[in-house]
Amino acid sequence: MRIVLISLSLLSLLFAGAIFGFFYAWVCSTMWGLDQADPNVAIQAMQAMNASVRNGVFAPAFFGTPFVLLLTGMVAWRAGARRAALFILSGAAIYFGGGMLLTMSVNVPMNEALALIETPLPEAEASTIWSEYSSVWQVWNQIRTVFSGLTLLLVGMAIFSLPHKPRL
Repeated sequence: MRIVLISLSLLSLLFAGAIFGFFYAWVCSTMWGLDQADPNVAIQAMQAMNASVRNGVFAPAFFGTPFVLLLTGMVAWRAGARRAALFILSGAAIYFGGGMLLTMSVNVPMNEALALIETPLPEAEASTIWSEYSSVWQVWNQIRTVFSGLTLLLVGMAIFSLPHKPRL
C-alpha cells in the first residue's frame, strides 16, 4: 500500500504541476505576446490555440487532476496518512472549483464567443474586440492560475507530510 500511496502522490504532483504550468504559461508569455501582435493576428492565433487545446495531451491534466487527487486522498486516508489526505483532498476541491469549473464557466464561453469573430476586421474594431477580450480573459486566467498553484502547493505539502511508514 505504501508503494501505491507514494506512486499516486507523485502522479498527483505531476498532474497538479502540469495544469498549473499550463495556466502559468498563459499568464507570463502567451497572452503578453498576443497583446503585442496585430489585433487581427491575435484573434486568429487565440482562435487556433483554443481549437487545438482540445486534445488527448491536455485533457488528462485538465479533467483528470481532481480525480487523481481524489483517489490519492482516499488512499492516503485509508493508509492512515490523514494529514496528507486532507492536503490532497483540499487541493482537489480547490482545483475543481477554482481551476476546472472556473475555466468551464468563464474562459471557455469567452473562447467560444471569440471563435465566432470573423477576421480580418478593420483595425480599430479588431483592436477593441481583442483589448476587451484579452483584459478580462487574463484576469480570470490569473485567478485559475493562483488556484492551480495552491493545488500544487497542497500536493507538495501532502507529500512532505506523509509518514515514513504509514499504517497499511
